[in-house]
Amino acid sequence: MAYHKVNADQRAQGHSPYLDSDELQGTALELEWDMEKELEEPGFDHFRLDGAVQHHLGNSQSPDLDLEPIQPSSSPKGRFQRLQEDPDYISHYTRQAPKSNRCNFFQILKVFCTALILFIFGVVIGYYARKKCPSPSTSQEPNNPHIYHEILKEIKAENIQQIYRDLLQFPREDDVDIAMKILVRWSSQGLEAVRLVNYSVLLDLPGSSSNTVTLKNSGECFYPSGQQCNRGTKTLHSQDLLYSYAAYSAKGTLEAELVDVQYGTVEDLIRVQAITNVTKKIALLKLGQSPLLYKLSLLEDAGFGGVLLYVDPCDLPKTTDLVDKAFMVSLNSGGDPSTPGYASIDGSYRQNRLNLTTLLVQPISAVLARKLISLPEDTVQKDRCIPLQLPATGKKVISLNIQSVTAYKRISNVIGYLRGTVFPDRYVIIGSHHHSLNTYGGEEWASSTAIITAFIQALMLKVKRGWRPDRTIVFCSWGGTSFGNIGSYEWAEDLKRVLQRNVVAYVSLHNPVRGNSTLHPVASPSLQQLAAESQSFNCVEKSKCPRSNVSSVQIQGDSDYFINHLGVPAAQFSYEDIKTSENSSFLSEALFPVPTRRTEELDPSFSLHETIAKLTGQVTLQIANEPVLPFNALDIALEVQNSLKGNFCDEVDIPQLLAVASRLRDTAELFQSDEMRPANDPKERAPIRVRMLNDVLQSLEKNFLVHRAPPGLYRNILYRLDQRTTRFSVLLEALEHCKLHQSNETIQAALSEVLNSINSAQVYFKAGLDVFETTLAGKK
Repeated sequence: MAYHKVNADQRAQGHSPYLDSDELQGTALELEWDMEKELEEPGFDHFRLDGAVQHHLGNSQSPDLDLEPIQPSSSPKGRFQRLQEDPDYISHYTRQAPKSNRCNFFQILKVFCTALILFIFGVVIGYYARKKCPSPSTSQEPNNPHIYHEILKEIKAENIQQIYRDLLQFPREDDVDIAMKILVRWSSQGLEAVRLVNYSVLLDLPGSSSNTVTLKNSGECFYPSGQQCNRGTKTLHSQDLLYSYAAYSAKGTLEAELVDVQYGTVEDLIRVQAITNVTKKIALLKLGQSPLLYKLSLLEDAGFGGVLLYVDPCDLPKTTDLVDKAFMVSLNSGGDPSTPGYASIDGSYRQNRLNLTTLLVQPISAVLARKLISLPEDTVQKDRCIPLQLPATGKKVISLNIQSVTAYKRISNVIGYLRGTVFPDRYVIIGSHHHSLNTYGGEEWASSTAIITAFIQALMLKVKRGWRPDRTIVFCSWGGTSFGNIGSYEWAEDLKRVLQRNVVAYVSLHNPVRGNSTLHPVASPSLQQLAAESQSFNCVEKSKCPRSNVSSVQIQGDSDYFINHLGVPAAQFSYEDIKTSENSSFLSEALFPVPTRRTEELDPSFSLHETIAKLTGQVTLQIANEPVLPFNALDIALEVQNSLKGNFCDEVDIPQLLAVASRLRDTAELFQSDEMRPANDPKERAPIRVRMLNDVLQSLEKNFLVHRAPPGLYRNILYRLDQRTTRFSVLLEALEHCKLHQSNETIQAALSEVLNSINSAQVYFKAGLDVFETTLAGKK
């Protein structure tokens, strides 16, 4: 080619590869002549197209086209553009080169640039659209009462009844087998991450033969139910006889005088100790009025050696027929006795705690109590009931024989998760329990399990349509409840650090239908307003739930650890029979052998079960979905002030307590008005502010956990003993202790605990307000 010829000539003459300006014209003319010949050659079009493509692909240089010795430009046509721009350049070539290939190049370049611009523009639009729109996993519908109604309307009485009957088809298997069947059912409904959590725990089980009570004067021997000891009776109801016992009681035989202590109050003990020496004697004790563990601690301190425990017929609801029934109780305050305060995982140190009391404790029926007292059977008259009482004259000496066996058994919890989309690290726990280790407690476990299963079923129908809660809902079926809430304690102790930080609330389904007379809602003070509002939203039979008053009283069941060790707000709905006396509190501590059809007799249409399911579901959904937790901070302050009303003894410094409580109320009012109300307005709601506010509300009740509480009493002082009392239970107990021991040391210690709890809550509120103010100032 001529192009190479010019280049070679220049190199041969020893010139620089880059032409200087003096030689430019001559070289250009010679090159022009040579290129003119090239343009006429048929292969030139191919040369031009190849050069254009190589330029586009990154300035690649062909070994056949050495352009650098002529012009630094990387473009094949850069040389000619430069020559044409030279003022001394005169073209002798007037024929136009073909333009078709040049146009094709520019068209391709134009299309490429247009596509590139559109691509970049699309990426930008997609980025901002994704930033403003919710992610696919986020609920596509707003969380409002309409959605709650859509979910809850799927809960139907006939569905709960069918689940209930299916559960009762399970044979009497061990705890793991029943838990596995519950797991399979929950998983089949779509609940995610359902798993069994097993623990090996120390249980106190009945021995091979029933415990007995023998009258030494007559030699008559009785089983706890009141039936005389003989083979026919023993084989007739052997299971009921075996499980009429107190789990974790001391074991052995005790022969001593029987002393009637009525309900075992401080006044009862003062009266009894004034007339007799009670050391190593057997107390005849009525269940009710105050926690059993508290009364047993008083009897143990007084020096008693044994206790016969019974329920006075006058305290039982008229709808029940339990006079001739003995019962089971547990003396375990909570968790595996061999690992107190820590989880029973593999490798844990096991303490030797076979007995949790030095007392020999035996529950008996009211029929046997009458025989011991030597009263006729007709103590219940038409117009009134006469309470049982041991005559003052004459001594009753009995022999009490208790034999039970401690053994390590495996219990199982069923845990399932419905993960939240906005706050997946915040948990709302709803718990029921399964019951399989004995026949006591009747079918209440099936009621609670049927209700929670029906709720899961309704929720998962909505989840399959794309909805999810904002916070994670954790569904739990606990094992070992009748032995002292062992399953829930062990799981919570195992995950204590996580639960302290993440649990928002606990909703309990412990024995939801114990009667059919009245609805009994219980909630911590911060949830009382929500529980009250839920009643008007979800009553199936309006006549049976006319806005029952919500109270903060001690309750039985697996909510215990969450209330008393984690300080988590809790709520529970249940149906009960109308209490016949003020002493009926804490009768639910007794587990009676319930007839097979008892639950369906109480609620034949299962409408009460449906009501409990919808009330529980409503509260759970609102806690799990509302942007701001539906907790009322001011109600806590008001509850504290109400608990300090009334007359106390001189040892209690009421003015100081009232002053701290007043500061708490003022701070709570400020917190409610300045922080909670604006956060509930969507126009003023900022995500970081909502998260900070929820963190304050979530941990508020933790301030009211006292370090120590008497046995059977809540560590969370926001809960009262029962509906009859309005004061802090720890202060009431301290006052009683003061009467018994003539010392004010206990009352001063309890006073300090209460004072510090109230002050801690006030400081906590104030710190929350300061954080919000600092955050706002920083933004400004």
